[in-house]
Amino acid sequence: MGYFLVDVVSIAVEIYIWLIIARVIISYFRPRSYHPVIRFIYEITEPLLALCRRFLPGTGVGLDFSPLVAIIILELGKWLLVALINSVFL
Repeated sequence: MGYFLVDVVSIAVEIYIWLIIARVIISYFRPRSYHPVIRFIYEITEPLLALCRRFLPGTGVGLDFSPLVAIIILELGKWLLVALINSVFL
């Protein structure tokens, strides 16, 4: 059971990180936002990125570091969840 939960948490976090990376890449091309795939990526990633933007000061040059901070938070959260699962189930 523990290994299964660790795998589920790891895969879910990795998918979310790849969605954030896809969003960063897509943002460079100024896509049409009505495309369903692009809308899905933005709707899934926006809650965490908006939360990160609330706590980050503006850079003044148009750079958004919220994806980087979100990825770091996700990795730390994954590490903590895996450690917790391992301590409970293994």
